[in-house]
Amino acid sequence: MQDKTIGSRLFDYTNYFLLTLVGLTTIMPFIYVVITSFSATPGLIPKEFTLDAYRYIFSTDTFTNSLMVSIYITVLGTLINLVLTCLMAYSLSYKHLPGRNIILLCVLITMLFSGGMIPTYFVVKATGLINTLWALMIPNAISAFYLIILKNFFQQIPRELIEAAKIDGCHEIGLLFRIVLPLSLPAIAAFGLFYAVGLWNQYFNSIMYISDSDKWPVQVILRQVVILASGGIGESSSMDSDSTVTYSESIKMATIVIATIPIIIVYPFLQKHFAKGVLIGSVKE
Repeated sequence: MQDKTIGSRLFDYTNYFLLTLVGLTTIMPFIYVVITSFSATPGLIPKEFTLDAYRYIFSTDTFTNSLMVSIYITVLGTLINLVLTCLMAYSLSYKHLPGRNIILLCVLITMLFSGGMIPTYFVVKATGLINTLWALMIPNAISAFYLIILKNFFQQIPRELIEAAKIDGCHEIGLLFRIVLPLSLPAIAAFGLFYAVGLWNQYFNSIMYISDSDKWPVQVILRQVVILASGGIGESSSMDSDSTVTYSESIKMATIVIATIPIIIVYPFLQKHFAKGVLIGSVKE
């Protein structure tokens, strides 16, 4: 192999520098948030290490309860999303399905037009979901975009494999769970992560559909903390008045850290499927 020319080396070093700069630009805000959450004063260099902000947040059950609510709707909601999306995508992957084109047209229309906030609210109210956690999971149970991509992926599975399973006596449910889904794990893992992040980060639906503060997810509490400089969720007796004012920025940053960590923990377990899964099914045969 020939040695690289000066121009080639200069190009490589320039790329390294630019990529490092982009990486630092991306990670520095999160580092700032983490450091400030453990510091008495904002900044990248902590002047005084303290856990007062975290003690203040967990001084009552408000934040812990909201965290449990978020975990509940994220786990159960993602399961509902994946089950319904996979079932519908598998059904629509059969080209001989009666009414398939009409159903696909209805799905595509939802990607272009929405019913609007007020009609959607009346539908949720009419179904009795108001002020229940189901209102955060059922209305958006299936993403039309993910459904189309997953359907295309199911269509790419060799039909000979499915026909051979049918000859061996495997029924449709068995085909789905024994052959189709095991071959679709990269796509399912990617869309499961997308669904989970969406459920974890939602707060607008919580404000619109839920009036009981005990059922608010963590993002609503985070919003309250960000808006209110004093935090407003802990016991005031746990910190004196001067300390509450001093640590207001730390409280906000600590809340952001706690609300972000669960998704960061989940991502490495799905990362190996992520890159492959987002491209699978994106090209139609």
